[in-house]
Amino acid sequence: MGQKGYAKDSLQIKLYADIKYEDGRTKDISVRKVFCDYCDEGQLKYLEHEGWRRAYLERNLPENRLLKGVRKLTILIRISKEDFKNLKNE
Repeated sequence: MGQKGYAKDSLQIKLYADIKYEDGRTKDISVRKVFCDYCDEGQLKYLEHEGWRRAYLERNLPENRLLKGVRKLTILIRISKEDFKNLKNE
C-alpha cells in the first residue's frame, strides 16, 4: 500500500526552538536545530527563518508562556517537494 494524501508529495522537517522569558515577557527567540540531512545552506537558512517566524507567532500562546525561564518548542514544517526544490534555485 502506497503513501496517502499529503505524504506522497510533501516533506516534513522538524526544528527545535527556544523562547526565553523574563518577567512574563519574551526576551529572546532562537532556533537550536534544523533536522534536514539533504538540505543545502540556502534551504537551511530559509527553514531556520521560517522556524523563528513560527516560534515568534506562538510566543504569547497561553500554553507556551512562562514568567521566567526557557520554553522549548518542537516545530514541524510541511513543504511540498516541488516548493522545496524551488528553494534551491532561489
